Formats: sequence, structure tokens, C-alpha cells
Amino acid sequence: MAGIEHIRVDADEAGMRLDRWFKIHYPGLGFGALQKLLRSGQIRVDGGRVKSDTRVQPGQMVRVPPMDVDPKIKSGPIGGKDLKHGDDAQLLARMLLHEDDKVFVLNKPAGLAVQGGSGVARHIDKMLEAWVSQKGEKPRLVHRLDRDTSGVLVIARTRGAAQKLTAAFRERDTKKTYWSLVKGLPRKREDKISTWLVKEQTPDGDRMRIAKHGEEGADHAVSYYRVIDTAAQRLSWLEMEPYTGRTHQLRVHALHIGHPIIGDPKYFEDDPNWDFPGGVQKRLHLHARHIDIPHPSGGRLRVTAPLPPHMVQSWNLLGFDQADGAIDDDE
Repeated sequence: MAGIEHIRVDADEAGMRLDRWFKIHYPGLGFGALQKLLRSGQIRVDGGRVKSDTRVQPGQMVRVPPMDVDPKIKSGPIGGKDLKHGDDAQLLARMLLHEDDKVFVLNKPAGLAVQGGSGVARHIDKMLEAWVSQKGEKPRLVHRLDRDTSGVLVIARTRGAAQKLTAAFRERDTKKTYWSLVKGLPRKREDKISTWLVKEQTPDGDRMRIAKHGEEGADHAVSYYRVIDTAAQRLSWLEMEPYTGRTHQLRVHALHIGHPIIGDPKYFEDDPNWDFPGGVQKRLHLHARHIDIPHPSGGRLRVTAPLPPHMVQSWNLLGFDQADGAIDDDE
């Protein structure tokens, strides 16, 4: 049993209820036992009596009396020794592009889901349990990528970071750049695509379609693209930027302009007059290449993800030079 402790409230715990704070720091302490300690004044904040619904603020000191409950200790992020999560931790570590005290950035492989769902046995959200902090805080998702889309995925390490990153996505203070390989050559070398999208159920799962303004359930979607290179006017390498973040947005917009993304299992429609290029794998050629987002601690976070193996193979086969699509971080 430890003696009396005084624990400082972290910046990422701003506004957290005291009972939630104790659940994170001392998960073995039951609610009834917590209430008893509060009523007797053994738990205090900055020397004053408090209730379970009191909201703590950064810098405050929480008095924790001797208890037969150990603080939560779990394996740290990289190199954790938790055997249960060892495989997940190693796989996540191989995906890691950037790490600091607020943020992880992963290069998600194609085919790995971000969240669970029907028929999904393994996904990023579940795997992140391998990176629970010593305070018992699990890293949080702040945006999504389709299962078959590879590339940059930002993960918040703390509650406060998650709030700021989520707000940046919601307020569109981010720039997401994707690379894709599409069928044919768009008439315009660069353009804006603006439509309404609606989700509908199909035997193959949810599918988005172009909708009319005012149609029930329809959301406005805006994307931008530019052609970086072409291969004999049969295939085009596009840089794409989604201004909005609708489900399957870039994939549907590519189809809408008549140039679906190569290997897309939902939106690439068979054409008897068009042969699939030899040597190009029938896998989705859509990659979240770069992100520019406000860092929770200030400044901007800019991260670029290398192409997945199947797209590297296609780029080499078609003679594309990745340097032609270099990102200018000073924009």
C-alpha cells in the first residue's frame, strides 16, 4: 500500500470529471470506494473537498490517500513487452512514420481496416490497445481511411490532442493529398469536382452514388485533382485532394468524371473495349500520400507516406518518376 500522493493534473486532462480521472489512473478503485473517500475528505483537489463530478483543470494537485489499489501500468507505445499485444505492437511499429508526445502517424497498408465491422477480424483501432500509455490512455483515431486505401493515418496519443486534431479535420484546417492511378486521360489537366453524394445499401455492402441537391440523405462533396503523368493516354497518375471528407469520395468522383481508379472493387466498371494492363495488380490504386495539419502543440505537422508495393510496381512498370509528384511543404 503506497503512502499519500499528490498528482498533478496534465494539460490533456482539462475539464475531465474527477471520477473519470480516477478510472484512468486507478482502474481498480470501485465507484463506491471512491465516493467514500470523497465524502470523508481523504481525496482533495488543491486542498479542497470535491465531488465525483468535479471537473479538474491542468496544474491542479489531486491528493490520493493510501489505497489497496495500484496505479495503472501498461506497456508503453514502441517496444512494449506485453505478450498479448506483442504482434500488434510490432506491426504498428513497422507502420510508424512519425512519433512525438502528442501524435503518431502511421502508413496504413492496403487491406487493413481502420475500424471493426462485419467480417473484420483485425483493425487499427483494436491494435492500438497494444500502445496504451502508462496512464492507461489508449491512442485515439481522429480520421479514417477506406480499408483498401493505403497511406497516412493520424493517431492522437492523448485526449487533448484528439480534441484539437478532430477540430482541425472538422474545420477543414488540413490538406490531404492522395495519389491515384485512373483509367484514361481526363479532358482537363486539373479541375474541381463538386457533387452531392448519398449512401445506398447493395448486396456488396454500402456504396455511394451521385445524388441531386436536396435528395434525402445527400451530402455535398468537393474534390480537386491534377494530372501528374500519363501512360499512352490509357492510364493517368492523378494527385487528388478531398476538400470534404465523405465516404468513398475520391473513388466516386473519379468514376463521375469517367476515369475510375484502377483496381477499385466497387467503382471500376468492366469495359469490354478496355483491357486491364499487364503487370498491374487488380488492387485499389489510391494512396493517402501526404498530410499537412495543425500540431496539437503548435505549428504544422507535415508527413509523407511511401507508396505501397503494388503501386510501386505499377509506377515502375509505367515509367512514372515519383519525384514528379513531389510535395511542396512551403505551400
